[in-house]
Amino acid sequence: MTLPDIFRQGDGVTRIVAVLLLAMSVASWVVILWKAWLLHRASGDVTRSTAAFWQAGSVGEASEKVRAFDREALVLPLISATEAQAPGSLATAGDRAQQLTRVLRDALHRVLDKLQFGQVLLATVGSTAPFVGLLGTVWGIYHALTGIATAGQITIDKVSGPVGQALIMTAAGLAVAIPAVLGYNIFGRLIGRIEADLEGFARDLRELLTHGPGLSVAAPPRDANAPSAGSAVTQ
Repeated sequence: MTLPDIFRQGDGVTRIVAVLLLAMSVASWVVILWKAWLLHRASGDVTRSTAAFWQAGSVGEASEKVRAFDREALVLPLISATEAQAPGSLATAGDRAQQLTRVLRDALHRVLDKLQFGQVLLATVGSTAPFVGLLGTVWGIYHALTGIATAGQITIDKVSGPVGQALIMTAAGLAVAIPAVLGYNIFGRLIGRIEADLEGFARDLRELLTHGPGLSVAAPPRDANAPSAGSAVTQ
């Protein structure tokens, strides 16, 4: 007995449960395959992109080098976010460190939203699919027992067939939920590693643009023989 047989022989509720489980399975597998491809590329791209950035001679040169490696656009948005904001707006209020903290935080959130996409679906399928299958099982057993009571004669073949069909729905629910749960846990660990790398890069980039030599305005060195401001005033 297969799911197509249950779909053909079942009633409306059984068919709805079967279609729902099929839709959940297809959606979760599409997300699993897509995220496996995305995170496989992203994990290598982030490492290569950050290495290319620090090997460049300037921020402009680094942007061009990162563009060649950052296929999923995870590092480049952080660099682009540090460009000058429109003068006179609230985005330019505060000192340079505050501006960089704000724009890098917003850019990092957008990048992480891209990495987290699909995780909610996998968690939802993994937690609800067994109960959907259990609903189909309970409903199938109820109708099997109702049919047996109507027939008035209980035999093994009349009991085993309908009950076995109903129990298949529980197995189908578990078959849908297990890959979704495994995918959610595995991808969660990979996303956590990439997130840590991006957060570290954003923090280093902020420090570079705030205190790095040649990237911030520094006061000219004072001549040791020149009179101090206090002595000039007292003279």
